[in-house]
Amino acid sequence: MIRLVALDMDNTLLDSRKRLPVDFMDWVRSHPEIKVVIGSGRQYFTLRDNMQGIEDLILYDAENGALVFDQGVNIYCDAMQKEDILAVLDEMEKIPDTAVILCAVQSAYMQHSFPEAEEQAQIYYHHLTFLEDLRQCPEMDEVVKVTAYFRNHDSEKWVKGIHLRDAVHPAVSGPDWIDFNNSSVNKGTGIRMIQKKYGITREESMAFGDAMNDLEMLQACEESYAMKNGMEELKKAAKHVTEYSNDEDGVMRVLRTL
Repeated sequence: MIRLVALDMDNTLLDSRKRLPVDFMDWVRSHPEIKVVIGSGRQYFTLRDNMQGIEDLILYDAENGALVFDQGVNIYCDAMQKEDILAVLDEMEKIPDTAVILCAVQSAYMQHSFPEAEEQAQIYYHHLTFLEDLRQCPEMDEVVKVTAYFRNHDSEKWVKGIHLRDAVHPAVSGPDWIDFNNSSVNKGTGIRMIQKKYGITREESMAFGDAMNDLEMLQACEESYAMKNGMEELKKAAKHVTEYSNDEDGVMRVLRTL
């Protein structure tokens, strides 16, 4: 029996127009015996707003697994060390046309920057606080991710020249973005913590994803599904591949059979 379902958002649960399946919320309401977990690189508060109407029926494995929230309570946090945060800020100051956002438990934080960066930040971070000096932030909140926006869409050009301690992992998350998390952070860590908290086994767990940042989440669940539209490498690692893509209701066609 499946007791936990873990879901990536973009290109997995959401279609290419960023819409939820029409019957997803009704499905969640009708299956209170199943813990539904959203595993995403997005901010918890943004994900919660995305799930308005069922927000307290969902668990959130947010910021790529650095934070887990259950009914509004933060139950897991993989916070970065202050010296690592400051080191990332030092590196980003060397690169022109960038804006930095610190992602933390209570909010995301940034300095006022060029308009495009602020617009992007407000799309992805529904709790956003502007500070005069980001170096104040580690004293105010637990920072779990530093993300940098590149106005010239050249993140891959710069990531190779960033030098940090092994404890911090930089990852290109798009042509405009580089994310910096603790090297220990992945979506699977949060899933295993939830399984332990609720006495759910790996064999009772199901997961869906499309990209390699979903790999550890799929590995934490026996019934792992790579999306038809997903990366080939992930398909090879997953137990199953969905018959349909995210634009063809691929996730729900499986969930409706439970």
